[in-house]
Amino acid sequence: MDQILAYRRENGDIGVRNYLAVIPSVMCANHVAKQVAAQLKDAFAFPHPTGCGQHGKDLQQSYDTLAGIGQNGNFGAVIVVGLGCERIHANELAARIAETGKPVEFFNIQEVGGTLKAIEHGVRIGRVLSEKLFMQQREPVDVSLLKLGLKCGGTDATSGIVSNPALGLATDRIINQGGTAYLSEVNELLGTENIMRRRAATPEVYAKMEEMLQRAEKVLNNLTAGLERTSEGAALVSPGNFDGGVSSVSEKALGGIHKSGSSKFTGVLEYAERPKKDDRGLFLMYAASNDCDVVSSEVAGGAHMISFVTGVGTPTGFPGVPVLKITGNSRTYHKMEDDIDINAGAVIDGEVSFEEMGDKIYREILDIASGKPTKAELLGHDELFAIGRFERF
Repeated sequence: MDQILAYRRENGDIGVRNYLAVIPSVMCANHVAKQVAAQLKDAFAFPHPTGCGQHGKDLQQSYDTLAGIGQNGNFGAVIVVGLGCERIHANELAARIAETGKPVEFFNIQEVGGTLKAIEHGVRIGRVLSEKLFMQQREPVDVSLLKLGLKCGGTDATSGIVSNPALGLATDRIINQGGTAYLSEVNELLGTENIMRRRAATPEVYAKMEEMLQRAEKVLNNLTAGLERTSEGAALVSPGNFDGGVSSVSEKALGGIHKSGSSKFTGVLEYAERPKKDDRGLFLMYAASNDCDVVSSEVAGGAHMISFVTGVGTPTGFPGVPVLKITGNSRTYHKMEDDIDINAGAVIDGEVSFEEMGDKIYREILDIASGKPTKAELLGHDELFAIGRFERF
């Protein structure tokens, strides 16, 4: 079995990075959280517009997402910053994150005396936690412990022809060694039901997959009700997708599903849901096609890194989680070489075989998991964090 160099966590998880997360429990604490993180080495803040004024399942989804980010193995320690009167209580969020065994601290701005005192308080706490993180070292671990998130964004025709299938070869190698991968973008899988049926590990798994696809289709119908089908607001693929040669959501789906390889789906997860401790394999996760919603859900679900296929190019990254960019379009790669890590268009250009490209992507995943920075990390991109709102998808 192949190995990577990673940080072992108290709950048996690993981290491919070793950062401090500063998580506001409510939007009112965003500024303090950002200021605390800015004054600490290897710290990331997670500002968001939720945490209060929400109800029921929408509130729960925000809570689950924030907890999942804090529980992610890439964060060796966490500070939760609350205001003091919000619906998502800082102490409860901190306690849920602390179930992983990692060090977690929390405080409320109202209790410590306002913005300036809260920033000072958070920085003092953070320095102690950062010192503990600095003492930790990478060690060899089996690739079976790796969790990989899969994503497409800015798709063009080359994505379905070469880069998604090449990524699928790498995904299969991780799954075959006992690793885990998440496929999402459920609304962009409509039209793949027959493929999903063949690839479900059991009839029970397919029944859950089918229900998830039907739910996504219902939400799409509700969102586009009353719109002209030819209008941009009713279109199910973006203008960039059309320009890149993708004519419909079904065509995009038939290309996009290839990034999950050929392995059987072993389970189905809701938004930001984590698999049970001993469950591994390929999972379908319920999230929309929006880049931020999907990646945030996968990271909250435990993904240590994201493999992101893009045809027309995107520069985005996620705070504290490496995002590997792959394009099947050589023109895009040469135009955006500062942002894109791998040019799978070399297969179309006749420079390498399809199998060689799959191996290259797999080796790059192992290297990044062992500490090699992605281009998005080097440039400081962090745009992909956003909490999906319930029943948007």
